[in-house]
Amino acid sequence: MTHPTGPRFDANSYEFTPFIDCLNWIGGEWAPAAGGAKLEVLNPYHGAALGEVTMSDAGDVDRAVEAAKKAFPAWRATPMRERARILHNLRAIMEEHKDELTWLLSHENGKIYPEAQAEVDKGIECLEFGLSMPNMLNGHGQDVSRGVSCAVSHEPLGVCAGITPFNFPTMVPLWMIPQVLVAGNTFVLKPSEQTPYGAMKLAHMLRAAGLPDGVFNVVNGGRDAVEGLMENPDVKAIGFVGSTKVAKIVYERGAATGKRVLALGGAKNHLVLMDDAEFELATENVPASAFGAQGQRCMAASVLVAVGDNVQPFIDRMVEVAGEYELGTKHGPVINQAAVDRMTRYVTQAEEMGAKVLVDGRNAEGPGNGTWFGPTIIDHCTPEMPAGCEEIFGPVLSIIRVKTLDEAIRIENGNPYGNAAAIFTTNGHTARYAVERFQAGMVGINIGVPVPREPFAFGGWNESKFGHGDITGYDGYRFWTRPRKVTTKWAKQVDQTWMG
Repeated sequence: MTHPTGPRFDANSYEFTPFIDCLNWIGGEWAPAAGGAKLEVLNPYHGAALGEVTMSDAGDVDRAVEAAKKAFPAWRATPMRERARILHNLRAIMEEHKDELTWLLSHENGKIYPEAQAEVDKGIECLEFGLSMPNMLNGHGQDVSRGVSCAVSHEPLGVCAGITPFNFPTMVPLWMIPQVLVAGNTFVLKPSEQTPYGAMKLAHMLRAAGLPDGVFNVVNGGRDAVEGLMENPDVKAIGFVGSTKVAKIVYERGAATGKRVLALGGAKNHLVLMDDAEFELATENVPASAFGAQGQRCMAASVLVAVGDNVQPFIDRMVEVAGEYELGTKHGPVINQAAVDRMTRYVTQAEEMGAKVLVDGRNAEGPGNGTWFGPTIIDHCTPEMPAGCEEIFGPVLSIIRVKTLDEAIRIENGNPYGNAAAIFTTNGHTARYAVERFQAGMVGINIGVPVPREPFAFGGWNESKFGHGDITGYDGYRFWTRPRKVTTKWAKQVDQTWMG
Protein backbone atom coordinates (compact mmCIF):
# COMPACT_ATOMS: atom_id res chain seq x y z
CA MET A 1 0.00 0.00 0.00
CA THR A 2 1.31 3.45 -0.92
CA HIS A 3 1.07 6.29 1.58
CA PRO A 4 2.75 9.69 1.98
CA THR A 5 6.00 8.15 3.21
CA GLY A 6 6.21 5.73 0.29
CA PRO A 7 5.55 2.01 -0.09
CA ARG A 8 5.39 0.43 3.34
CA PHE A 9 7.77 -2.35 4.39
CA ASP A 10 5.53 -4.68 6.35
CA ALA A 11 8.03 -6.96 8.08
CA ASN A 12 7.66 -7.40 11.84
CA SER A 13 10.13 -10.27 12.27
CA TYR A 14 13.30 -11.66 10.68
CA GLU A 15 11.16 -13.77 8.33
CA PHE A 16 12.06 -12.95 4.73
CA THR A 17 9.93 -10.13 3.33
CA PRO A 18 10.48 -8.96 -0.26
CA PHE A 19 10.23 -5.28 -1.11
CA ILE A 20 10.01 -3.05 -4.18
CA ASP A 21 12.80 -2.09 -6.57
CA CYS A 22 14.86 0.96 -5.64
CA LEU A 23 15.02 3.80 -8.20
CA ASN A 24 16.71 7.19 -8.38
CA TRP A 25 15.01 10.23 -6.83
CA ILE A 26 15.71 13.21 -9.08
CA GLY A 27 13.87 16.53 -8.99
CA GLY A 28 10.92 15.03 -7.12
CA GLU A 29 10.43 12.02 -9.40
CA TRP A 30 11.39 8.35 -9.19
CA ALA A 31 13.18 7.09 -12.27
CA PRO A 32 15.39 4.17 -13.29
CA ALA A 33 18.92 4.71 -14.52
CA ALA A 34 18.91 5.66 -18.19
CA GLY A 35 21.12 2.70 -19.08
CA GLY A 36 18.76 0.19 -17.48
CA ALA A 37 21.40 -1.55 -15.34
CA LYS A 38 20.22 -3.16 -12.09
CA LEU A 39 21.67 -5.06 -9.16
CA GLU A 40 19.97 -7.40 -6.69
CA VAL A 41 19.76 -6.16 -3.09
CA LEU A 42 20.27 -9.22 -0.92
CA ASN A 43 18.93 -9.76 2.58
CA PRO A 44 22.05 -11.08 4.37
CA TYR A 45 19.95 -13.10 6.83
CA HIS A 46 18.39 -15.19 4.08
CA GLY A 47 20.60 -14.65 1.03
CA ALA A 48 17.49 -13.72 -0.96
CA ALA A 49 16.78 -10.56 -2.96
CA LEU A 50 14.61 -7.88 -1.36
CA GLY A 51 14.41 -6.26 -4.77
CA GLU A 52 16.67 -4.63 -7.32
CA VAL A 53 18.45 -1.29 -7.27
CA THR A 54 19.03 0.79 -10.38
CA MET A 55 22.70 1.35 -11.25
CA SER A 56 23.42 4.84 -12.53
CA ASP A 57 26.13 6.29 -14.75
CA ALA A 58 27.54 9.81 -15.04
CA GLY A 59 24.57 10.93 -17.10
CA ASP A 60 22.14 10.07 -14.32
CA VAL A 61 24.40 11.89 -11.86
CA ASP A 62 24.43 14.98 -14.07
CA ARG A 63 20.62 15.02 -14.16
CA ALA A 64 20.45 14.85 -10.37
CA VAL A 65 23.03 17.60 -9.98
CA GLU A 66 21.14 19.77 -12.48
CA ALA A 67 17.93 19.30 -10.48
CA ALA A 68 19.75 20.27 -7.29
CA LYS A 69 21.33 23.28 -9.01
CA LYS A 70 17.92 24.44 -10.24
CA ALA A 71 16.41 24.16 -6.75
CA PHE A 72 19.29 25.95 -5.01
CA PRO A 73 18.34 29.66 -5.47
CA ALA A 74 14.88 29.29 -3.96
CA TRP A 75 16.10 27.05 -1.15
CA ARG A 76 18.94 29.42 -0.33
CA ALA A 77 16.44 32.28 -0.14
CA THR A 78 14.26 30.31 2.31
CA PRO A 79 14.85 31.56 5.89
CA MET A 80 16.86 29.17 8.02
CA ARG A 81 14.05 28.67 10.50
CA GLU A 82 11.73 27.56 7.71
CA ARG A 83 14.35 25.10 6.49
CA ALA A 84 14.70 23.75 10.01
CA ARG A 85 10.93 23.45 10.38
CA ILE A 86 10.93 20.87 7.59
CA LEU A 87 13.50 18.87 9.53
CA HIS A 88 11.24 19.12 12.59
CA ASN A 89 8.55 17.52 10.43
CA LEU A 90 10.97 14.83 9.28
CA ARG A 91 11.84 14.01 12.88
CA ALA A 92 8.16 13.52 13.73
CA ILE A 93 7.66 11.29 10.68
CA MET A 94 10.71 9.17 11.55
CA GLU A 95 9.47 8.73 15.11
CA GLU A 96 6.04 7.69 13.86
CA HIS A 97 7.53 5.14 11.47
CA LYS A 98 10.49 4.05 13.60
CA ASP A 99 9.47 0.40 13.75
CA GLU A 100 9.16 0.17 9.96
CA LEU A 101 12.50 1.93 9.45
CA THR A 102 14.11 -0.45 11.94
CA TRP A 103 12.86 -3.63 10.29
CA LEU A 104 13.77 -2.35 6.83
CA LEU A 105 17.29 -1.54 8.02
CA SER A 106 17.59 -4.97 9.63
CA HIS A 107 16.50 -6.74 6.43
CA GLU A 108 18.77 -4.83 4.07
CA ASN A 109 21.83 -4.68 6.34
CA GLY A 110 21.59 -7.76 8.57
CA LYS A 111 21.65 -5.99 11.94
CA ILE A 112 19.61 -7.56 14.71
CA TYR A 113 16.53 -5.53 15.59
CA PRO A 114 17.91 -3.76 18.73
CA GLU A 115 21.02 -2.61 16.87
CA ALA A 116 18.97 -1.47 13.89
CA GLN A 117 16.70 0.49 16.24
CA ALA A 118 19.74 2.06 17.89
CA GLU A 119 20.93 3.20 14.46
CA VAL A 120 17.59 4.83 13.68
CA ASP A 121 17.61 6.52 17.10
CA LYS A 122 21.13 7.83 16.50
CA GLY A 123 20.06 9.12 13.09
CA ILE A 124 17.20 11.01 14.75
CA GLU A 125 19.69 12.43 17.26
CA CYS A 126 21.84 13.75 14.42
CA LEU A 127 18.72 15.23 12.87
CA GLU A 128 17.85 16.96 16.15
CA PHE A 129 21.24 18.65 16.23
CA GLY A 130 20.84 19.92 12.68
CA LEU A 131 17.36 21.30 13.18
CA SER A 132 18.50 23.13 16.32
CA MET A 133 21.13 25.09 14.41
CA PRO A 134 19.02 28.27 14.08
CA ASN A 135 18.92 28.51 17.88
CA MET A 136 22.64 27.85 18.32
CA LEU A 137 24.15 29.89 15.51
CA ASN A 138 24.31 33.24 17.19
CA GLY A 139 25.63 36.07 15.10
CA HIS A 140 29.37 36.47 15.50
CA GLY A 141 30.21 40.16 15.49
CA GLN A 142 31.84 42.89 17.50
CA ASP A 143 33.07 46.45 17.32
CA VAL A 144 36.71 46.10 16.29
CA SER A 145 37.56 49.79 16.20
CA ARG A 146 35.83 53.09 16.87
CA GLY A 147 32.78 53.15 14.64
CA VAL A 148 33.83 49.96 12.86
CA SER A 149 32.14 46.57 13.32
CA CYS A 150 32.96 43.12 11.90
CA ALA A 151 30.50 40.25 11.54
CA VAL A 152 30.66 36.79 10.00
CA SER A 153 27.91 34.74 8.36
CA HIS A 154 28.09 31.18 7.07
CA GLU A 155 26.90 30.98 3.48
CA PRO A 156 25.82 27.85 1.58
CA LEU A 157 28.12 26.38 -1.05
CA GLY A 158 25.49 25.26 -3.57
CA VAL A 159 25.11 21.65 -4.70
CA CYS A 160 26.70 19.21 -2.23
CA ALA A 161 27.01 15.44 -2.38
CA GLY A 162 27.32 12.54 0.04
CA ILE A 163 28.66 9.04 -0.61
CA THR A 164 27.69 6.67 2.20
CA PRO A 165 28.49 3.04 3.16
CA PHE A 166 26.47 -0.14 3.63
CA ASN A 167 26.98 -0.50 7.37
CA PHE A 168 24.85 2.44 8.56
CA PRO A 169 22.41 3.15 5.70
CA THR A 170 20.13 5.37 7.79
CA MET A 171 22.46 7.05 10.27
CA VAL A 172 25.41 8.09 8.10
CA PRO A 173 23.28 10.00 5.56
CA LEU A 174 21.87 11.85 8.58
CA TRP A 175 25.39 12.84 9.56
CA MET A 176 25.23 15.08 6.50
CA ILE A 177 21.66 15.87 5.47
CA PRO A 178 20.57 18.11 8.39
CA GLN A 179 23.55 20.46 8.30
CA VAL A 180 23.61 20.53 4.50
CA LEU A 181 19.96 21.47 4.20
CA VAL A 182 19.70 23.84 7.16
CA ALA A 183 22.71 25.71 5.78
CA GLY A 184 20.80 26.34 2.54
CA ASN A 185 22.56 23.86 0.23
CA THR A 186 20.93 21.29 -1.99
CA PHE A 187 22.07 17.67 -1.89
CA VAL A 188 22.72 14.59 -4.00
CA LEU A 189 23.11 11.36 -2.01
CA LYS A 190 24.82 8.26 -3.42
CA PRO A 191 24.07 5.44 -0.95
CA SER A 192 25.71 2.04 -0.99
CA GLU A 193 24.23 -0.12 -3.72
CA GLN A 194 24.18 -2.95 -1.15
CA THR A 195 21.82 -1.06 1.19
CA PRO A 196 19.87 1.56 -0.78
CA TYR A 197 16.50 1.39 0.99
CA GLY A 198 17.34 3.71 3.88
CA ALA A 199 18.03 6.53 1.42
CA MET A 200 14.84 5.72 -0.47
CA LYS A 201 12.80 6.04 2.71
CA LEU A 202 14.49 9.32 3.63
CA ALA A 203 13.54 10.73 0.22
CA HIS A 204 9.89 9.77 0.70
CA MET A 205 9.86 11.16 4.23
CA LEU A 206 11.56 14.42 3.32
CA ARG A 207 8.94 15.03 0.66
CA ALA A 208 6.18 14.25 3.17
CA ALA A 209 7.87 16.71 5.54
CA GLY A 210 7.49 19.48 2.96
CA LEU A 211 10.91 19.64 1.33
CA PRO A 212 10.71 21.23 -2.14
CA ASP A 213 11.50 19.02 -5.12
CA GLY A 214 15.13 19.03 -6.20
CA VAL A 215 16.56 20.05 -2.83
CA PHE A 216 17.29 16.39 -1.97
CA ASN A 217 18.12 13.81 -4.64
CA VAL A 218 19.26 10.20 -4.59
CA VAL A 219 21.39 8.57 -7.28
CA ASN A 220 21.99 4.85 -6.84
CA GLY A 221 24.94 3.02 -8.31
CA GLY A 222 28.55 2.07 -7.89
CA ARG A 223 31.86 3.37 -9.17
CA ASP A 224 30.39 5.15 -12.21
CA ALA A 225 28.07 7.19 -10.00
CA VAL A 226 30.88 8.10 -7.58
CA GLU A 227 33.13 9.20 -10.43
CA GLY A 228 30.27 11.22 -11.90
CA LEU A 229 29.93 13.17 -8.67
CA MET A 230 33.67 13.80 -8.46
CA GLU A 231 33.87 15.05 -12.04
CA ASN A 232 30.75 17.22 -12.13
CA PRO A 233 31.87 20.88 -11.81
CA ASP A 234 28.60 21.95 -10.18
CA VAL A 235 29.20 19.75 -7.14
CA LYS A 236 30.94 22.06 -4.68
CA ALA A 237 31.55 19.71 -1.75
CA ILE A 238 31.62 15.95 -1.15
CA GLY A 239 31.32 14.02 2.10
CA PHE A 240 32.45 10.40 1.96
CA VAL A 241 32.43 7.50 4.42
CA GLY A 242 33.97 4.16 3.45
CA SER A 243 37.29 2.36 3.11
CA THR A 244 40.63 4.14 3.30
CA LYS A 245 41.52 3.02 -0.22
CA VAL A 246 38.46 4.68 -1.74
CA ALA A 247 38.59 7.65 0.66
CA LYS A 248 42.04 8.55 -0.68
CA ILE A 249 40.82 8.37 -4.27
CA VAL A 250 37.73 10.49 -3.56
CA TYR A 251 39.80 13.06 -1.69
CA GLU A 252 42.51 13.34 -4.35
CA ARG A 253 40.20 13.42 -7.36
CA GLY A 254 37.65 15.68 -5.74
CA ALA A 255 40.27 18.13 -4.53
CA ALA A 256 41.90 18.13 -7.96
CA THR A 257 38.65 19.49 -9.41
CA GLY A 258 38.48 22.23 -6.79
CA LYS A 259 35.87 20.65 -4.55
CA ARG A 260 35.79 20.74 -0.79
CA VAL A 261 36.19 17.09 0.31
CA LEU A 262 35.98 15.34 3.67
CA ALA A 263 36.54 11.60 3.30
CA LEU A 264 36.43 9.25 6.28
CA GLY A 265 38.28 5.97 5.78
CA GLY A 266 38.96 2.75 7.63
CA ALA A 267 40.20 1.91 11.09
CA LYS A 268 42.14 -0.54 13.22
CA ASN A 269 41.00 0.45 16.69
CA HIS A 270 43.04 -0.63 19.71
CA LEU A 271 41.63 -1.20 23.19
CA VAL A 272 44.30 -1.31 25.90
CA LEU A 273 43.43 -3.54 28.86
CA MET A 274 45.20 -2.92 32.17
CA ASP A 275 45.03 -5.56 34.89
CA ASP A 276 43.51 -3.02 37.30
CA ALA A 277 40.46 -2.52 35.07
CA GLU A 278 37.00 -2.96 36.55
CA PHE A 279 36.35 -6.60 35.69
CA GLU A 280 32.68 -6.64 34.71
CA LEU A 281 32.85 -3.32 32.87
CA ALA A 282 35.81 -4.40 30.76
CA THR A 283 34.64 -7.94 30.02
CA GLU A 284 31.24 -6.71 28.83
CA ASN A 285 32.38 -3.63 26.92
CA VAL A 286 35.25 -5.14 24.94
CA PRO A 287 33.19 -7.97 23.35
CA ALA A 288 30.30 -5.56 22.74
CA SER A 289 32.68 -3.25 20.88
CA ALA A 290 34.24 -6.06 18.85
CA PHE A 291 31.10 -8.00 17.96
CA GLY A 292 28.33 -5.38 17.93
CA ALA A 293 26.94 -4.75 14.45
CA GLN A 294 28.93 -7.88 13.47
CA GLY A 295 32.10 -5.81 13.76
CA GLN A 296 31.07 -3.96 10.61
CA ARG A 297 31.62 -0.46 11.94
CA CYS A 298 34.66 1.76 11.93
CA MET A 299 34.43 2.14 15.71
CA ALA A 300 34.65 -1.59 16.44
CA ALA A 301 37.45 -2.91 18.63
CA SER A 302 39.83 -4.76 16.31
CA VAL A 303 42.80 -5.29 18.64
CA LEU A 304 42.87 -5.87 22.38
CA VAL A 305 46.32 -5.00 23.74
CA ALA A 306 46.50 -6.87 27.04
CA VAL A 307 49.09 -5.42 29.41
CA GLY A 308 50.90 -7.46 32.07
CA ASP A 309 50.74 -10.99 33.42
CA ASN A 310 47.44 -10.73 35.30
CA VAL A 311 44.96 -10.24 32.48
CA GLN A 312 44.14 -13.90 31.83
CA PRO A 313 40.91 -13.88 33.91
CA PHE A 314 39.63 -11.00 31.76
CA ILE A 315 40.33 -12.92 28.57
CA ASP A 316 38.76 -16.10 29.92
CA ARG A 317 35.56 -14.21 30.70
CA MET A 318 35.54 -12.53 27.27
CA VAL A 319 35.70 -15.98 25.70
CA GLU A 320 32.63 -16.96 27.72
CA VAL A 321 30.81 -13.78 26.69
CA ALA A 322 31.62 -14.37 23.01
CA GLY A 323 30.13 -17.85 23.28
CA GLU A 324 26.84 -16.33 24.46
CA TYR A 325 26.22 -14.52 21.15
CA GLU A 326 23.40 -16.58 19.67
CA LEU A 327 23.33 -16.31 15.89
CA GLY A 328 20.15 -14.76 14.57
CA THR A 329 19.02 -13.14 17.83
CA LYS A 330 22.06 -11.53 19.45
CA HIS A 331 24.37 -11.67 16.43
CA GLY A 332 23.34 -11.02 12.85
CA PRO A 333 24.84 -12.02 9.49
CA VAL A 334 27.62 -10.11 7.75
CA ILE A 335 26.84 -8.23 4.59
CA ASN A 336 27.76 -10.79 1.90
CA GLN A 337 29.77 -13.89 1.03
CA ALA A 338 32.81 -11.85 0.03
CA ALA A 339 32.94 -10.55 3.61
CA VAL A 340 32.73 -14.10 4.98
CA ASP A 341 35.60 -15.18 2.72
CA ARG A 342 37.74 -12.18 3.72
CA MET A 343 37.25 -12.74 7.44
CA THR A 344 37.97 -16.46 7.06
CA ARG A 345 41.27 -15.73 5.32
CA TYR A 346 42.43 -13.42 8.11
CA VAL A 347 41.64 -15.92 10.87
CA THR A 348 43.16 -18.88 9.04
CA GLN A 349 46.28 -16.91 8.21
CA ALA A 350 46.74 -15.82 11.84
CA GLU A 351 46.36 -19.42 12.98
CA GLU A 352 48.96 -20.57 10.47
CA MET A 353 51.34 -17.86 11.71
CA GLY A 354 51.15 -19.09 15.30
CA ALA A 355 48.14 -17.34 16.83
CA LYS A 356 45.61 -19.34 18.84
CA VAL A 357 41.92 -19.19 17.95
CA LEU A 358 40.02 -19.09 21.25
CA VAL A 359 36.57 -18.54 19.74
CA ASP A 360 36.06 -19.58 16.13
CA GLY A 361 33.40 -17.90 14.00
CA ARG A 362 34.38 -19.65 10.78
CA ASN A 363 31.80 -21.97 9.22
CA ALA A 364 29.07 -20.47 11.39
CA GLU A 365 25.55 -21.56 10.54
CA GLY A 366 22.76 -19.21 11.49
CA PRO A 367 19.06 -19.36 10.67
CA GLY A 368 18.17 -18.67 7.07
CA ASN A 369 20.41 -19.27 4.09
CA GLY A 370 22.44 -16.15 4.81
CA THR A 371 26.06 -15.08 5.14
CA TRP A 372 27.13 -15.85 8.68
CA PHE A 373 30.40 -15.34 10.54
CA GLY A 374 30.38 -15.73 14.29
CA PRO A 375 32.25 -13.86 17.03
CA THR A 376 35.95 -14.74 16.89
CA ILE A 377 38.79 -14.19 19.34
CA ILE A 378 42.42 -14.77 18.29
CA ASP A 379 45.05 -14.79 21.05
CA HIS A 380 48.81 -14.29 20.85
CA CYS A 381 48.69 -12.17 17.72
CA THR A 382 51.52 -9.85 16.79
CA PRO A 383 51.37 -6.41 15.16
CA GLU A 384 53.04 -7.93 12.09
CA MET A 385 50.23 -10.42 11.44
CA PRO A 386 47.63 -9.14 8.98
CA ALA A 387 44.96 -9.86 11.60
CA GLY A 388 46.89 -7.62 13.98
CA CYS A 389 47.39 -4.62 11.72
CA GLU A 390 44.88 -4.65 8.81
CA GLU A 391 41.21 -3.75 8.91
CA ILE A 392 39.13 -6.94 8.88
CA PHE A 393 35.75 -5.19 9.27
CA GLY A 394 34.10 -8.12 10.94
CA PRO A 395 33.50 -9.70 14.38
CA VAL A 396 37.15 -10.62 14.93
CA LEU A 397 39.07 -9.52 18.05
CA SER A 398 42.85 -9.98 17.86
CA ILE A 399 44.69 -10.08 21.20
CA ILE A 400 48.27 -8.82 21.44
CA ARG A 401 50.01 -9.37 24.79
CA VAL A 402 52.60 -6.89 26.07
CA LYS A 403 54.46 -6.22 29.32
CA THR A 404 54.04 -2.44 29.66
CA LEU A 405 51.66 0.38 28.86
CA ASP A 406 54.34 2.16 26.84
CA GLU A 407 54.65 -0.90 24.62
CA ALA A 408 50.88 -0.92 24.14
CA ILE A 409 50.92 2.76 23.18
CA ARG A 410 53.73 2.16 20.67
CA ILE A 411 51.64 -0.57 19.01
CA GLU A 412 48.60 1.69 18.81
CA ASN A 413 50.64 4.56 17.41
CA GLY A 414 52.44 2.28 14.97
CA ASN A 415 49.35 1.44 12.94
CA PRO A 416 48.59 3.75 10.01
CA TYR A 417 45.01 4.47 11.09
CA GLY A 418 43.95 6.91 13.76
CA ASN A 419 40.24 6.52 14.15
CA ALA A 420 39.68 5.43 17.75
CA ALA A 421 41.50 4.02 20.77
CA ALA A 422 40.51 3.25 24.34
CA ILE A 423 41.97 2.18 27.65
CA PHE A 424 40.36 0.15 30.43
CA THR A 425 41.76 1.02 33.85
CA THR A 426 40.66 2.29 37.26
CA ASN A 427 43.75 4.49 37.59
CA GLY A 428 43.22 8.10 36.57
CA HIS A 429 46.91 8.81 36.01
CA THR A 430 47.26 5.74 33.79
CA ALA A 431 44.23 6.79 31.76
CA ARG A 432 45.48 10.34 31.28
CA TYR A 433 48.97 9.12 30.37
CA ALA A 434 47.53 6.91 27.61
CA VAL A 435 44.98 9.41 26.29
CA GLU A 436 47.65 12.09 25.88
CA ARG A 437 49.78 9.70 23.81
CA PHE A 438 47.27 7.79 21.67
CA GLN A 439 47.39 8.83 18.01
CA ALA A 440 43.65 8.69 17.44
CA GLY A 441 40.96 11.29 16.90
CA MET A 442 38.40 9.63 19.19
CA VAL A 443 39.56 8.20 22.51
CA GLY A 444 37.73 6.36 25.25
CA ILE A 445 38.34 5.66 28.93
CA ASN A 446 36.48 2.50 29.96
CA ILE A 447 34.32 2.88 26.84
CA GLY A 448 34.75 0.39 24.02
CA VAL A 449 32.97 2.48 21.37
CA PRO A 450 34.03 6.10 22.06
CA VAL A 451 31.61 7.74 19.63
CA PRO A 452 31.18 11.45 20.40
CA ARG A 453 27.59 12.57 20.83
CA GLU A 454 26.33 15.83 19.35
CA PRO A 455 27.46 18.59 19.46
CA PHE A 456 30.84 16.87 19.65
CA ALA A 457 31.99 15.82 16.20
CA PHE A 458 32.88 12.46 14.65
CA GLY A 459 36.22 12.02 12.89
CA GLY A 460 39.57 10.28 13.18
CA TRP A 461 43.18 11.10 12.38
CA ASN A 462 45.91 9.85 10.05
CA GLU A 463 44.66 7.43 7.36
CA SER A 464 41.21 7.31 8.90
CA LYS A 465 40.36 10.76 7.52
CA PHE A 466 41.32 12.85 4.53
CA GLY A 467 40.39 16.52 4.66
CA HIS A 468 39.97 19.02 7.45
CA GLY A 469 37.48 19.17 10.31
CA ASP A 470 34.98 16.50 11.30
CA ILE A 471 31.77 15.39 9.65
CA THR A 472 29.20 15.90 12.41
CA GLY A 473 28.50 18.53 15.05
CA TYR A 474 29.59 22.14 14.55
CA ASP A 475 32.44 21.03 12.30
CA GLY A 476 29.92 19.42 9.97
CA TYR A 477 28.00 22.67 9.59
CA ARG A 478 31.21 24.60 8.94
CA PHE A 479 32.29 22.07 6.31
CA TRP A 480 29.12 22.61 4.26
CA THR A 481 29.36 26.42 4.43
CA ARG A 482 31.86 29.19 3.77
CA PRO A 483 32.30 32.22 6.01
CA ARG A 484 31.56 35.72 4.77
CA LYS A 485 33.14 38.54 6.81
CA VAL A 486 31.49 41.96 6.66
CA THR A 487 33.28 45.05 7.99
CA THR A 488 31.03 48.09 8.40
CA LYS A 489 31.52 51.83 9.06
CA TRP A 490 28.73 54.38 8.86
CA ALA A 491 30.33 57.67 9.94
CA LYS A 492 33.65 59.39 10.09
CA GLN A 493 35.20 59.29 13.55
CA VAL A 494 37.08 62.18 15.13
CA ASP A 495 39.58 59.87 16.78
CA GLN A 496 40.46 57.81 13.71
CA THR A 497 42.55 54.64 13.85
CA TRP A 498 44.43 52.92 11.04
CA MET A 499 41.07 51.47 9.94
CA GLY A 500 39.52 54.92 9.66
